[in-house]
Amino acid sequence: MSIPQSFIEELLARVDVVDVVGRYVPLKKSGANFMGLCPFHAEKSPSFSVSPSKQFFHCFGCGKSGDAIGFLMEHAGLDFVEAVHELAQQVGLQVPEEHASAQDKARAAAQRQQRATLTEVLARVAAAYGDELRKSPRAIAYLKKRGVSGVVAKRYGLGYAPEGWHKLAGVFAHYDDPLLEEAGLVIVQPEDHKRYDRFRDRVMFPIRNVKGECIGFGGRVLGDEKPKYLNSPETPVFHKGRELYGLFEARSAIREHGYALVTEGYMDVVALAQLGFPNAVATLGTACTPEHVQKLLRFTDAVVFSFDGDAAGRRAARKALDAALPHAQDTRSFKFLFLPPEHDPDSFIRAWGRDAFARHIGDAVPLSRFLLDAASEGCDLGTPEGRAQMTHHARPLWSALPEGLLKRQLLGEIAGLAQIDTAELSEFWAQAQPPAPGAGAQPPGAAQRGGPRTSRSGGLHPAQRGGGAGTAPSPYAATAWRARLPRSAPTSRADHAVRLLLSHMAFLEELAPEDHAALCALPPPHGPLFVWLEEQLHEHGAQTWALLRERLRGHACAPLAEKLMTGSHAQTEGDLHELRAELRDLLNRVLIEQIKAEESALIATASQDPAALQRYRELQARRKALETAHSLRIPS
Repeated sequence: MSIPQSFIEELLARVDVVDVVGRYVPLKKSGANFMGLCPFHAEKSPSFSVSPSKQFFHCFGCGKSGDAIGFLMEHAGLDFVEAVHELAQQVGLQVPEEHASAQDKARAAAQRQQRATLTEVLARVAAAYGDELRKSPRAIAYLKKRGVSGVVAKRYGLGYAPEGWHKLAGVFAHYDDPLLEEAGLVIVQPEDHKRYDRFRDRVMFPIRNVKGECIGFGGRVLGDEKPKYLNSPETPVFHKGRELYGLFEARSAIREHGYALVTEGYMDVVALAQLGFPNAVATLGTACTPEHVQKLLRFTDAVVFSFDGDAAGRRAARKALDAALPHAQDTRSFKFLFLPPEHDPDSFIRAWGRDAFARHIGDAVPLSRFLLDAASEGCDLGTPEGRAQMTHHARPLWSALPEGLLKRQLLGEIAGLAQIDTAELSEFWAQAQPPAPGAGAQPPGAAQRGGPRTSRSGGLHPAQRGGGAGTAPSPYAATAWRARLPRSAPTSRADHAVRLLLSHMAFLEELAPEDHAALCALPPPHGPLFVWLEEQLHEHGAQTWALLRERLRGHACAPLAEKLMTGSHAQTEGDLHELRAELRDLLNRVLIEQIKAEESALIATASQDPAALQRYRELQARRKALETAHSLRIPS
């Protein structure tokens, strides 16, 4: 899907970043800005600032900053297109789609409407199950027996599906509504078309997506009946291979703890939250997939997979290894925790305590060692045959790793186990039949936390797909590939003038022609940036930094503006009278420097040009007046 840039600008002009952030972060007015506790790192005193004038947020602690779209991407883990749709829905805008036929647009609109309708139905059922839990002593007793408090039950929205075949008929006036079957709530028998509730006499665990929408359910029996766990089927809004139970609830805790803990069941997640590990999530009755890993990496660079120590747990860990390998960059950490066969996380903590479990997490097997263990499994490394078999097993695992130091080091480790030279192993593998297409290739955009992100055109960013010169960098991507600024550092006066005018563009309207000329005459990249800013003022009027940032995309001066408007130094809010005086003083200094340069040139030509001397005297008088004005601004 491709979203026109003009729509992005209109969207950012319509939304208020204070409102958007305020839905997730309690904010208090502080001067011209709003302050709160940063949602991206743990802190006790507020360092997270939201600027209404810039339509931008910035954390002085961790350095994260951005506009309303960027906040939803960082905080809710949405990709660019999802964040745009979320904001557009909030302000009642229809997201246009370029390069799509009328049929495709109609189909996309129908799918969005279908998703919205299904999540509304599921949310209604989740509320009904919550009411039933409060009326069921049996279900409450079960949760208390498992050590689940009312606070945790409320946080995860736990409920109870009562006994009976048609209890949802009391929730919906039309029990034969096809939506109930489509949402996976009702089963229809193909022979006689009779309907009955899918979930009966079970503790219910609503499954939410990263936006907090209910997209499905997991249900557990209160006794030992089979099946013990029952999940919603695949639906238009629920796909087991893409969703993780508890991720919506664990987002902040994952950032605070610094890692995500992946477990095998709903009760593991709820019990761990109760026992001090609210950063736990669970797969939904399926093996861990690359999509699961990619979704987790939107929130953290460290993942610990927790499995039982039995054969089934080892098999599940092996599949998690396969899912993690393509994302195992040098800056990321994947570990594998194996508990004793008789324990799950809940029972282990109750038997040995929270600190013992935390030590187990710290001692978990790193991905590199588990890779070598998996490659060596069943191989007798004491024989040439066993070592050759080990290298055969290791090659597809090693090839799946992205390029980096970890991959190079593991090549040496594998060669050491095989008792051959590293170069010899590399040469042998290069000459052998190549691995499956794509194996070992670094996933597009893997340098960014959270895997590949969607560009503003709906596809991968040019920097992620190896775009050539002239492609516009995205402010949401890692800064490593941004265009380099000139080696000569710009003057601090010019830098600060940029900050003031990008933050308060209306100041431009108050400047004299002499000021405009002086700013536009500055050397690149400052001068061209001021020229561009004047053009924007004439075409669109005064704009916020969030909008200017969008319109700068692809401009040669974009890296300078991004650099100067990012970080604590970029905060230019305050008393507008003082800020205007500050800008006036900066402009006076710029004019003084330019006049001095012109004076030097005139002195060199005064002997041949009598008019040059007169011009010199005029400039000298003007310079002294500016210097006097500047000295009056300097406190004694």
